[in-house]
Parts: sequence; structure tokens; C-alpha cells
Amino acid sequence: MKKLIKDDFYKSVKEVLEAARSNVYRAVNFAMVKAYWNIGKLIIEQEQSGEHRAEYGKHLIKELSKRLTRDYGKGFNERNLWYMKNFYFIFPKVNALRAELTWTHYRLLLKVEKENARNFYLNEAVDSNWSTRQLERQINSLYYERLLSSKDKKPVLEEAKQSTLPAKPEDLIKDPYVLEFLNLKENKHLLEKDLETELLSKVQAFLLELGKGFSFVARQFRISVDSDHFYIDLVFYNYILKCFLLIDLKIGKLTHKDIGQMDFYVRYAEDNIKVEGDNPTIGLILCTEKNETIVKYSVLNENKQMFASRYKLYLPTEEELARELRQELELIRAERKEERL
Repeated sequence: MKKLIKDDFYKSVKEVLEAARSNVYRAVNFAMVKAYWNIGKLIIEQEQSGEHRAEYGKHLIKELSKRLTRDYGKGFNERNLWYMKNFYFIFPKVNALRAELTWTHYRLLLKVEKENARNFYLNEAVDSNWSTRQLERQINSLYYERLLSSKDKKPVLEEAKQSTLPAKPEDLIKDPYVLEFLNLKENKHLLEKDLETELLSKVQAFLLELGKGFSFVARQFRISVDSDHFYIDLVFYNYILKCFLLIDLKIGKLTHKDIGQMDFYVRYAEDNIKVEGDNPTIGLILCTEKNETIVKYSVLNENKQMFASRYKLYLPTEEELARELRQELELIRAERKEERL
């Protein structure tokens, strides 16, 4: 059958839609950037009117963070408010802000101490349409300093071009800060692989069916450190053990990177999630490789023997987890095979 729509016509329609999506994103993003600039301005003006400015400013941001978080969500933690304050201080003219850059771009630029370098990265990010990850890479690799000191600048420029690709609108729209600003829920389909998603659902149900004190807390629990965002697959609390259980699922072989990441999650939970009276957080990595499950328990601090013995009683054994994960993996793959027939 002859095609009714020519490729060049369809391409033109796609370009209209992509341009519209990009324009909508940039409009929302720039409104957010200006809002954060104005919040920074208000904070500084309020601090200047208070006595003992340093101490007053610290308490001001702490109280403001509590109230904004209550009303608008987790995008207004103390660290982010400090960034807003510095944002106004370093970029004092609102008409000099660039609509092409996101709040995450500006947070990265605020870390560049030298004004000349900061302006260079800002202009390059706009001209080359750098994503936040690309901007971060160039800053961390001292691109400006290497270019400045190099007699032969061509290799440095070529390296930068090879390591950067223009950001696509769909990549930009995932920015967690934009989602928080608009009070939208994150699209978990952008964050999870299909097979992992199905397996996580089974693991979640399995642990809850076991009973033994498990209480479900969150799925794809996001933690933010500076401009980086990480997602813990599953978070439970065990009210018998009085501790959090963090679970990460990996399709394939366990790597040292996976273990390091879980160690980071556990340490973060110890400092930011656990409350007084809780026992140390437990990290659990599930990996599938050659029909086997590799299970690693990562407990941050040394535990009393009583606690070590107790969590063996209430957590599923490696054999139980291996059997459950293997069975569910085989079922999911069989169902997918049937769907393709």
C-alpha cells in the first residue's frame, strides 16, 4: 500500500511539535529561575534588615525552609535556599539571566569561583546547548583552564565537541526541579526499566506478604545531593527491628559500583532519614546472574550481637529471596514471550 504521508511532511509536523514542547519547557523553566532569583533577593533584603546578620540569616533560612517545604514540597530545603541567596548575590541583574539555562545549570555555575571562568561556561552552555550533565563534565574537567593554558587549543576544543551532544527537549523536561516547581508527580516510566519495574513490584509484594514487621515507605525514593539526584528502588521500615531497609535491584552481575552506591544510600539514610532510637539502616542489593541472586547486607555500624541475630530472624534468607526472584523472573519472561506470539 502506498504511503499517504511523505516523510518530509511528517518531519515538518514533528518539528512543529518539538519546537512547541521546547518553548513550553523554556517558558516554565525561566519563570522558575526568575522566581528563585527573586526569593534570593528577598532573603538578602530581609537579612540586611535584621540584627546580628550572620546568625539571623541562618535561622531565617531554616524557618523559611520548613514553611515552604510544608506548603510546596521538598524543592525548598535549606541547601536550595542557600543557592537562591547566592544566585541573587552572584547574578544581581535579573535581565542578564539566560532563558536557555535551567536552575540546575545555574546551581553548577555558582560553584565556579572565578568570574571569568563562570561567564565562559555560561556562554558556552547557551551557545552549545549543553545539558546540565555536559556542563558539569566540562567544569569538572577544567575545560576553561585547559583551553586558556594550552598553546594548541584545537585538541581541547575537539575533545569538548566530542563529549557533548545537544540536549533534547525530552531530556530537559525530566529535570526534577521543574517537576517540583509545578507540583507534578515524577513519571516513573522515565526512571525505571520495564523488567526491573515488574520485578520490584513482586519483591515489594513478597516482603509485605512475609509480614514480620515490614511497612512499605516509598518506591523510587529520591535523594538529592547538590545537583545530583539518586533513586533508591524500594524503602521499607521494620517496626520490630526498628530500622529502615533499603533495596536496590540490578538486572545482571553485581559490581563494586553497585556496592559503593548502596553504601552511599545507607550513609545518607543514617544522616538524613533515620531518627533517634532507630537501629542502623540495612542496605540490600538484589542481583540476577546465571539464575542466581546475590544478596549483600550493608550495615553501617557494628551491631550488638542481639540485633544481628534478630534481623536474621525477621529478614528473608538469601535462599528465600533467590527462589522468589528466580521464579518471578521466569514468569515475567514467559508472559512476555506469550505476548509476542
